[in-house]
Amino acid sequence: MKSEHMLSRRGFCLCCIGAAGFAAAGGWLSPRDAYAEARGLVSLIKDSAAKSAIATHKLRNGITILEGSGGNVAVLSGKDGLVMVDAGISVSRKQMSKALAEISPAPVTHLINTHWHFDHADGNAWIGSQGADIIAHENTRRYLSQVQRVEDWDYNFLPVAKSGEPQHVFSKEHTLKLNGETAVLKYYGPAHTDGDISVMFREADVLHVGDTYWNGIYPFIDHSTGGSIDGMIAASEANLAASTDKTIIIPGHGNPVSNRAELGDFRDMLVAIRENVAKLKRQGRSLDEVVEAKPTAAFDAKWGQFVIDPAFFTKLVYADV
Repeated sequence: MKSEHMLSRRGFCLCCIGAAGFAAAGGWLSPRDAYAEARGLVSLIKDSAAKSAIATHKLRNGITILEGSGGNVAVLSGKDGLVMVDAGISVSRKQMSKALAEISPAPVTHLINTHWHFDHADGNAWIGSQGADIIAHENTRRYLSQVQRVEDWDYNFLPVAKSGEPQHVFSKEHTLKLNGETAVLKYYGPAHTDGDISVMFREADVLHVGDTYWNGIYPFIDHSTGGSIDGMIAASEANLAASTDKTIIIPGHGNPVSNRAELGDFRDMLVAIRENVAKLKRQGRSLDEVVEAKPTAAFDAKWGQFVIDPAFFTKLVYADV
C-alpha cells in the first residue's frame, strides 16, 4: 500500500484539498484557514477512511501495526485474544475487521486508547460493542463522554456511544499482563492533549507513544484539551528515557515503524522551533510577524510537508510560549 493513500499520513492532505480547495490566487489555503472554512473536514476525513485499505506491518512477539484508519494502531495477538492500542475511525470497520481476522480469529478482548481524538478512538463503539474492555486515562473518558470542541478544527465532537466509553481508567500508571507481554501504560501529563498515555510492551521492547510523536511531520497540538509545546517536549523526553536503540517506537502518525534516533530528531526539532518562536515573541512581535519571520525554516523541508504546515505549526507554538 503506497503511503500517499494512507489516512494517517498523506490522506489528511487529500481531505483538506477536498474541504477547502484552492485560495482565490491559486495557492493552498493554510491548514488553519482550511479548518476555519471547512466545517466538514472531519466528515471528509471519515469519508477517506471509509475507502482506505489497511496496511499491515508485523513487528515482533505477536505485535502488528495497522495503518490506514486514522492514527497508527498496534495489535498484540495471543491466547488471551487481540489487544489493540487505539481503534482508528469507525467507518473503517470492514477493513479493520478483515485485517484483524488475518492476524487471528480471536476476538478483541482489550482496547487501549492513547488519547481521545476521533482518529484514534472513533472505532471504540463497534469494538466495545463486541465485548472488548476499553482502557484509557481518566481525562480521555471525560472527553469521550461529552460534547467536546476542538477550536483549531472548528468542530464539535459528540459523545461516543456508551459501548465506546472506557470502562477502566487510571490517573498515573496501569499494568496489564496479556499474551505473554507486560503492557505498561503511563500518563505523560499534558502533552498533545491532557490525556495522553504511552504503552510499553516490555518483553517485546515495543513502545506506542500515540500523538506525542509524529514521525517526519509537524504535530498538531490540541490547546482545547490541554496540549502545549512544552508538554510535547516533555513527552518526547519521557519517550527517549523509556527507550533504547533496540526499542521499536510506534508514532501516532507518519511512518509507523520508528526508532530512538528518529524520535530524538523530533524532540530536537520541537526544542529548536520553540526557542525560535519564543525569542521572536519576547521581542514583542505579533503572531503575523512571527509567522513572516519563518522560525521553522530550517526544518520545513523535512517536517513541513503535511497538513500541519509551517505557518500553522508556528501559530500553535506561538500560543504557548
